[in-house]
Amino acid sequence: MAEYINIRGQNIEVVASDPANPTLGQIWYNSTSNTLKGQALGVGSWATGGNLGTGRQELTGAGTQTETLAAGGIDTAATGATEEYNGTSWSGGGTMATARYRLASGGTQTATTAFGGINFPTIYNSTEEYNGSAWSGGGNLATARMGLAGCGTQTTTLSFGGELAPYPSPRTGATEEYNGSAWTSGGTMATARYILGGAGTQTAALGFGASGPGSTATEEYDGSTWTNGGNLITAGYGSLGAGTQTSALSMAYGPTNQTTQAYNGTSWSSDTSSSTANRNDAGGTGTRALAIMFGGSPNITTTEEYTGPGPTTVTITAS
Repeated sequence: MAEYINIRGQNIEVVASDPANPTLGQIWYNSTSNTLKGQALGVGSWATGGNLGTGRQELTGAGTQTETLAAGGIDTAATGATEEYNGTSWSGGGTMATARYRLASGGTQTATTAFGGINFPTIYNSTEEYNGSAWSGGGNLATARMGLAGCGTQTTTLSFGGELAPYPSPRTGATEEYNGSAWTSGGTMATARYILGGAGTQTAALGFGASGPGSTATEEYDGSTWTNGGNLITAGYGSLGAGTQTSALSMAYGPTNQTTQAYNGTSWSSDTSSSTANRNDAGGTGTRALAIMFGGSPNITTTEEYTGPGPTTVTITAS
């Protein structure tokens, strides 16, 4: 029989009390409590942030948790309003030329690309670029659509999925790549879907979940082709995405759905649920470690901030 030292290359230390500063993955035997213990990652946590100036839904988000951009959406009508978050409070930014909702975006707070969307009954193919104070026109999508996902930077943006014009019409798995001035066609997703989550970059993207009905399907993009990834544990009814292809967060929203799930490049695991119930059609962005979610239906102003899991000592038991 193989011994642990030959498999892992180290002994399990026997100690009378738990180490003061264990490293992630370290295992030891506590002789006082007669338990085998280890240092693992715990779960993340959600906290309340500053409120949006204007409550709205079906908006898009870009940037990081402390430098966030919220754009577009609908309150009593479609809007092109923009707000900027500094980690504490929101302030007004430049207004988009085209008021719309169910749009997507990629980039940072000071260099954002926003594209697609709808102001019923018109579905748009137009793109706008934000420089931190004002929006200007960019190259048009080849295919007008709404409820699509986006990721990447302002000059290397990826758009995928959505619903085509005229509304209502079939959903699509079409992918387009932006170089800062023009869009070109990329590989098509295996599953046509809309109101889905997106994360990553133009050459290493992640698409997951969908609306109507909710989907568990995950796909990974390598810059030319989509392949199947691990399925969500809980179907993402209009998932919001944050992070990268190998370290992503799904912030699902929808009726009675506050589920948070984390992706490691292979599979999803459950994490701490967000606090606001029934937050439909919110905006979200950030990283696996520091994500943010804001707005939603019915014209919610609240913001929630996610902090990823830290190391924690666990007792190892037989399963």
